[in-house]
Amino acid sequence: MSEQSGARPPRDRRRAERLLGGAAEPAAPRPRRERPEAPPAVRRAALVAGVEAAAIAAVALWLLVLTVTSTPDSVSRALAEVVYVGFFAVLLGSAAVGLWRLSPWSRGPVVFLQLLLGLFGWYSVAEWGGAWVGVPVLVLVATELYLLATPEARLAFLER
Repeated sequence: MSEQSGARPPRDRRRAERLLGGAAEPAAPRPRRERPEAPPAVRRAALVAGVEAAAIAAVALWLLVLTVTSTPDSVSRALAEVVYVGFFAVLLGSAAVGLWRLSPWSRGPVVFLQLLLGLFGWYSVAEWGGAWVGVPVLVLVATELYLLATPEARLAFLER
């Protein structure tokens, strides 16, 4: 049913407008925010975090394959491990995107996950004897923390 000019709206519509109010005016468009260009150190840190996120996602898939193809002692614990590792991969990947965009929230999760990865790398080198895993992890962690600690990276987040 179409409204004609000068015709009264249907009774139900008038009642609804009286109870709930009329239609709102369209909102004014938001002005575009200018995004400052991220310095090279932050861009490199975002790339390193993206590589780490991809590697952690690959580990999560590998753990899932191992859980499905083998007979773990506890399937629920094995699946929980897959979920935890996958969650860390997603968190680090989204924080890498946040670093690329200079989002202020992204630096904290990256540093926190670097500390966790550093502990894992140290444990795998010192206790487990897996230097082939631990040394590359420690190199990536040291690179990431160095890039985020450079003066240009700190200033980029300070200016925001």
